[in-house]
Amino acid sequence: MANLVVSQVSVAVPVGRDTSVRRSVFKTNNLSFGDRSWLPVYSLDLKSRHAGMRNGRIVCMSVQQAGKSKVSVSPLKLEDAKEPPLNTYKPKEPYTATIVSVERLVGPKAPGETCHIVIDHGGNVPYWEGQSYGVIPPGENPKKPGAPQNVRLYSIASTRYGDSFDGKTASLCVRRAVYYDPDTGKEDPSKNGVCSNYLCNSKAGDKVQITGPSGKIMLLPEEDPNATHIMIATGTGVAPYRGYLRRMFMEDVPTYKFRGLAWLFLGVANTDSLLYDDEFTKYLKDHPDHFRYDRALSREQKNKSGGKMYVQDKIEEYSDEIFKLLDGGAHIYFCGLKGMMPGIQATLKRVAEQRGETWDEKLSQLKKNKQWHVEVY
Repeated sequence: MANLVVSQVSVAVPVGRDTSVRRSVFKTNNLSFGDRSWLPVYSLDLKSRHAGMRNGRIVCMSVQQAGKSKVSVSPLKLEDAKEPPLNTYKPKEPYTATIVSVERLVGPKAPGETCHIVIDHGGNVPYWEGQSYGVIPPGENPKKPGAPQNVRLYSIASTRYGDSFDGKTASLCVRRAVYYDPDTGKEDPSKNGVCSNYLCNSKAGDKVQITGPSGKIMLLPEEDPNATHIMIATGTGVAPYRGYLRRMFMEDVPTYKFRGLAWLFLGVANTDSLLYDDEFTKYLKDHPDHFRYDRALSREQKNKSGGKMYVQDKIEEYSDEIFKLLDGGAHIYFCGLKGMMPGIQATLKRVAEQRGETWDEKLSQLKKNKQWHVEVY
């Protein structure tokens, strides 16, 4: 595989007195993902806009970004299967994978913490873009003494080749679930999310039990490379879209040359809460004719009525164009918390009625045409 020249790469480096794994940004002249070896002269770059000191760690905000020329991937046999892999590993016999890295994705002003977690599956648990892995946290099921914890599903945030482009890793985008007592306002660790905290607290080298892959509803339809894909996400619901977009714009996949339009709507609380923003902004710069990117920042922006800007308000803003694209066969995807859907559905229904259409009939037709893809949790 040809060498890939990049400007930043994450590596472990000690910072301060904390002995846990840290991330930093180094510059290198020559990097080969094929054999995972690199030749070079490194210089620490603490001024890079991709680096930031958070919670005693220096983190790389962008994860293995590529230049405008696309990145070679392997093994290409991952393109051969006609059907997606499904449930290769089941809850009773999970696969033991290894944590490669855990990086905080959000800034200090973000409400809560979201982490990018890379897992090494050794090429033994292949998946397609849009699928999910199950994770079984350690410990006993509190409702079934003696039984393991229940499986938690997480949308995969990488392409089938992973962040190392070698088909051996998968990435998850995980928000740490923290419970605050409504009366005292204090955190109650006993009610925190078991699996999200386990993953966000994990370190490189830790073992993790995974199942899957699962899911077909969010698979990226690739039959028509000129198709339009409208992707709507709140928070970590952006995970599958990161996989789609890396496949479309970052990776050199011989069997898939995207020439259509990808349009991402991402709703988060504020600028510090944006996820993978550097990657998406780079696609916007490098592929302006094929990618659009709209952010809804509820705590920083106002909608046309003066209220908070939610993702459904952005959809309404571009509703005429979106409906025309849907009429032309565009695919539309929704991923995130299930609470996002009522507001979005109400907006789409209102817009449809303004256009003299019946939303229920239109939705039925979109589903019949397999243009409508929803995965909420």
